[in-house]
Amino acid sequence: MSMPDRNNNVAIGIVNNMPDSALEATERQFLSLVEAAAGDITVRVKFYALPDVPRSDAGRLHAASYSSMRDLLNDAPDGLIVTGTEPRAADLMDEPYWNSLTRLVEWADQNTTSAIWSCLATHAAVLYMDGVRRQRLGEKRFGVFDCIPVAEHELTVGLPLRFRMPHSRWNDLPEQQLTSTGYRILTRSSAGVDAFVKQRKSLFVFFQGHPEYESETLLLEYRRDLKRFLTRESEIYPTMPQGYFDDETLTVLTALRDRAFSYRCESLMTDFPTVQATNTWRRGAVHFYHHWLEYLARHKDREPQAHVEAKQLTIR
Repeated sequence: MSMPDRNNNVAIGIVNNMPDSALEATERQFLSLVEAAAGDITVRVKFYALPDVPRSDAGRLHAASYSSMRDLLNDAPDGLIVTGTEPRAADLMDEPYWNSLTRLVEWADQNTTSAIWSCLATHAAVLYMDGVRRQRLGEKRFGVFDCIPVAEHELTVGLPLRFRMPHSRWNDLPEQQLTSTGYRILTRSSAGVDAFVKQRKSLFVFFQGHPEYESETLLLEYRRDLKRFLTRESEIYPTMPQGYFDDETLTVLTALRDRAFSYRCESLMTDFPTVQATNTWRRGAVHFYHHWLEYLARHKDREPQAHVEAKQLTIR
């Protein structure tokens, strides 16, 4: 009887820090991307929760189905994905979860083969490790942007010369500060640095963009922000996502914006058009994640876990 290929099995932990309203969508997005990228690699995924992320009662109930940080220390997955969250403080070091997140950075470096840090988690990790502070942008960097690979690396082999990636952020990391502190830029766009890495004991991979996003994620975010403006929850009219809507939709949304400035009322949401959004970034996202899973399979130095608990899924 042939034995299973141990190097073709990887275990991944996902620390889901997203706000309550996005918890389940974020689970779905990352699971879908990992499944699409797995190929012939068997991937087992388990979700974890930081204890200090502010939650409503419903959010705490959902997060209670995740495993704890103590479980993560015992499980020691091959790879780790750490999501961002919606910031509450002007300074990341003032966030209630700062200490837990920085301890996670230290642990991941010593105990994973590679870790992916997404959006705010990227900004927090580089601030903690090297003092690189994100800079507030004049307006939200929002939309789908053309990216190009700018370095040869195991994660970029075979990437198209041009691919697309969603971004949704109010802050940016200065490229010069990243490179001067030892980070290697892998992909770049007109939105700035897209993906970059730093080889510590673990390979740390950082995304300012969101390869995991589904077709309608930016659409739903724009609708949410527009409603916040119309209900006066926010005084900022939302930035329309670049490179995302077709011309007909842009025309309708521009007219809606003009009406909103003269008649600011939630009832205008009934004029929001029906949109069939297209995912133009999936190919690049799957390609990048497939290479990451291959990296884990090649470089991990321990046997895969056999124990499967609640919220741990096997993807083939």
